Amino acid sequence: MAQGQLNSCRLLVIGGSAGSLEVLLQVLPYLRADMPFPIVLVMHRRSAAESTLEELLASRTTLQVREAGDKDRLRPGFLYVAPGDYHLLVERNGRLSLDVSEKMHYCRPAIDATFDTAADAFGSSLACILLSGANADGADGLRKAHALGARVFVQDPATADVTAMPEAGLAAVPGATVLLPQSMAALINDLG
Repeated sequence: MAQGQLNSCRLLVIGGSAGSLEVLLQVLPYLRADMPFPIVLVMHRRSAAESTLEELLASRTTLQVREAGDKDRLRPGFLYVAPGDYHLLVERNGRLSLDVSEKMHYCRPAIDATFDTAADAFGSSLACILLSGANADGADGLRKAHALGARVFVQDPATADVTAMPEAGLAAVPGATVLLPQSMAALINDLG
């Protein structure tokens, strides 16, 4: 990993499903308060009525945590959480948009939708992390992000509560960097 690549991150997108919340709760307390890029989190959620996720995440980090809104401008030091029942898209102008098109992998929000649009918007200045989960959501978006020069990381399936998602990510991008949960915070902090 060249130092220049590590310093080029302008957006981090993290995707996960079953088993990923536990990893995030371990990682968040160790993230630097002066994060020089925004983080977008896409987790499979049951409904838009679930508002406790943002509160739980905010209790574990010094980052500003907010549910993503339509046309929000991405700002460093913020953790944007995809709302339930919407795909979260990243626009080329550095804004977020909400989309209610068909579910992907039976999910909305879908990780693929965010990885895909973030790759189009940020290319090689994007970093993506795919965590534990029960389906292949995120694998296609990870492949596209990698093809456009993004740095891609996948949770070590041996450490995942549910291995399907990280295994699909590694099958899609065999060259992805495999991460142990205990090394994620240091890696994220070093991206900036």
